[in-house]
Amino acid sequence: MLKYLVILLDDTAVSYCHYENTKTEKRLISLDDLKAGVLFAMKHNLTIQFVYPDYELPAPHKEAIETIDHIKMMSSENSQNSDADVIIFQSDKSFTREKIDKNREKILVVKSSKKALSGIGKIISENDGKITRLNLVLTDIETFTEEDFAAYKQFLEKIRETVEKQYRNGQIPQINLLTDRILLEKMNNCNAGVENITLAPNGKFYICPAFYFENEEDNIGALSSGTDIKNPQLYRLEYAPLCRRCDAFQCRRCVWLNRKTTLEVNTPSHEQCVTAHLERNASEKLCNDLKSAGYFSDKEIKSVDYLDPFETIEKF
Repeated sequence: MLKYLVILLDDTAVSYCHYENTKTEKRLISLDDLKAGVLFAMKHNLTIQFVYPDYELPAPHKEAIETIDHIKMMSSENSQNSDADVIIFQSDKSFTREKIDKNREKILVVKSSKKALSGIGKIISENDGKITRLNLVLTDIETFTEEDFAAYKQFLEKIRETVEKQYRNGQIPQINLLTDRILLEKMNNCNAGVENITLAPNGKFYICPAFYFENEEDNIGALSSGTDIKNPQLYRLEYAPLCRRCDAFQCRRCVWLNRKTTLEVNTPSHEQCVTAHLERNASEKLCNDLKSAGYFSDKEIKSVDYLDPFETIEKF
């Protein structure tokens, strides 16, 4: 059942997930389409996530946005982002201690390539609990090699040590790669196409922003005609034979990345599975180590002997 509607306010709206937005020409959503999107959300009882460009919106658009409960998502480079709920850092270079201090009470999203992880880890370790909630998004998972997996494991160990230290000092940071798996009881994936869809500036609906930026023709309907998702069951967890049995609950299970790498929206790539299980295993160690400090005493993450569920398909 749908819960969220993502509205891209412009073709240059900031990217907040694996995809890249290469559009540079402004195309602001029309005021009529914006109002129709708000009405659609009201009729379906959806929470709206507005994704902003880096320029200031016209006053009528601002007024329409404020007519409904919503979440504002803005770039760290947006001069208007003091009003944002989610701040998105497009690279490690924009992820600075000064900006963290300024936005410490907000949700921070950091997009990082594998090469930038060491710098991200250093900033996390130096910020002494000032990060309340951090979501780290890898932008090049599909290129990971065995050497990259080893480096990612080391990165996770480094930030695991930082998070453990902060917990023992009475701070309770949330970092999606580590703490989400401890707190979750079931899969909490992106769920694009199931719990959320996207309205683009052209007035059409998409599974998620990535589908729009990759191909505008790949829509699932329009404001004028409603939504029409072909084979909607393929986006649902219960129709993903291995994912529905997996306990890497924090995995994003990105359907766009799935299609890009395996040609199937419900089948993740080897790279996506391995990175998710490296995170899961780091969470297991963090959970076990913090029990002595009185945290997570009722939580248990059982050890597994694989990193890719496809390696043990016979067991299923």
